[in-house]
Amino acid sequence: LKVEHPCEDPLHCSPGAMGGASSFIALLRIAGFLGAAWMGTKVSQFAGVSSIVLEITSGIVLGPSVLGVVTPEYAECQHVRHVSCAAPPDLLDRLRNDDIINEGLGTVYNMGLCPKADYHIEPGAHGEHMEDSESNGAGHPGEHAESDESHGAVSNVTDVVAEDGATEGGEHRRLSAGGGSYAAIDECLIKECQNMVSHECQLSPGFFTLVGHAGVALMIFESGMHFDFEKAAHVGPKACAVAVLGTILPLVTGTLLMLAFGKPFLPDGIAVGTALAPTSVGIALRLLGEAKVLQEDFGQAIITAAFVDDILSLVLFNILFSLKGDFDVMATVVNPIIGVAFMAFAMVAAVKFWPRAINEWILPRVPETDAKVSRRDEVLFLIMISLLFVYATATHFLGTHLWGCFIAGMSFACLSRDHHAHHVWVKQTKRATSWMIRIFFAATVAFSIPVGKLLSLEAFWKGSLMGIGPCILTKVLCAPFMGDAKFVIGWAMVGRAEFAYLIAQMAAAGDMIDSDTFSIVIWALLYATIFAPFTFRKVLDRYVAKHCAAAGEVSPDESADGAH
Repeated sequence: LKVEHPCEDPLHCSPGAMGGASSFIALLRIAGFLGAAWMGTKVSQFAGVSSIVLEITSGIVLGPSVLGVVTPEYAECQHVRHVSCAAPPDLLDRLRNDDIINEGLGTVYNMGLCPKADYHIEPGAHGEHMEDSESNGAGHPGEHAESDESHGAVSNVTDVVAEDGATEGGEHRRLSAGGGSYAAIDECLIKECQNMVSHECQLSPGFFTLVGHAGVALMIFESGMHFDFEKAAHVGPKACAVAVLGTILPLVTGTLLMLAFGKPFLPDGIAVGTALAPTSVGIALRLLGEAKVLQEDFGQAIITAAFVDDILSLVLFNILFSLKGDFDVMATVVNPIIGVAFMAFAMVAAVKFWPRAINEWILPRVPETDAKVSRRDEVLFLIMISLLFVYATATHFLGTHLWGCFIAGMSFACLSRDHHAHHVWVKQTKRATSWMIRIFFAATVAFSIPVGKLLSLEAFWKGSLMGIGPCILTKVLCAPFMGDAKFVIGWAMVGRAEFAYLIAQMAAAGDMIDSDTFSIVIWALLYATIFAPFTFRKVLDRYVAKHCAAAGEVSPDESADGAH
């Protein structure tokens, strides 16, 4: 029996060395990819710009879509590679005769998601759209089949009149059990199979994707540790107003612009608006610290607004992913309310309970040692890890574990004025978290980008419009009542980092946005990522020189040296 098995990659087909088959070539590939991502970080740091752009670029170029240095075995979820949703040309005949179909479509059919009794299959009918489907059927998360090609483009197949009033002509589409609407059984099987693969890939993602998501969780935990409750109370009302505007304006304008682009309100419009909402706390923290104005009122207003903005974005994120499928009151309404109540309880505990429990009850009972990492620091780190898992698990069942990560980090913000808990955390996790975040951008985000769509003229001009308007201008104009500092605060809110890209990537992986929309969002976020640090630095320097120096708080030379 002759079996054709063409080898497109010579490195995979080359004979083994004297010791037989070896994983050395695979190791070289991964090492080259990680080295390129690391080099992108260092070049960006030397140039004084955000490393996100070069990290994503290195992942796109070296990933499976371009050079293929990283092979699909490491870049894709196993379900994408092993479960086929491609429809055979004689699918309808097989269904009519109860013959065997492939594993992916057969699983969906056996689950009862597309009952044959709900559709009329005429003899000899063939779905035209099946010929247009991708060869593997499922695609990579973020590279979904075009919805316009897959909905309703079926010949000789009509809907059976359903009890809910479906018309004989098939114009009214039957709502599937999986939350979609389909004109024919073959379309239902293909789409539900793709939904099944997407769902399984979110539960068991590829290795690099899993590492990237872990890095984002650790980074969000660390962000929560920077929250200053005392200063937030001092600048709270106005900062909260800035945060609300900074969250609502991108959400609303991003959604409206997607509607103008011809996309539906749910889930596409809301998903895009949610991805544009978060602000990068890290960029503002670094530049304010360099300019030595972090303790000024406007500096604390920026940090407080950025933190509250992230909290609101986490709530939106929670609500967004509860909207998948049919409307669920528990997931969409009740769980977020419980989450907000849990966060309020955890914030009170962060101020009243944890400082006393850790500083007065737990750590004093731990014997001190002269080791490089003291026994008390080890216990403190164990408490932080434990609370991170407990809070993340609690909010996971309310919608998203990221909410719990941030709340857990806030629990250690009041332990001491010298932020010793943060120093312990950074000392133990800095290198690991840095690599995980690097992998998040170079792999989790980059591998999910449909390169052909990203480089299209349509994606570029739409992404530019989205980037300049809903992504940048809405944030710049979110502090109109903050006096002379309004544009400093506004530009500080423009920065985007891990969380915004994570929402976009997970929305694409969850089939909430198609590849065209995902490309538009990536362009928009890149605009903010590139331009925000430069512009914020210039606006901040100008404000410091004009106001703080005039008040005798910071000398012009000192502020210039600190900012540069």
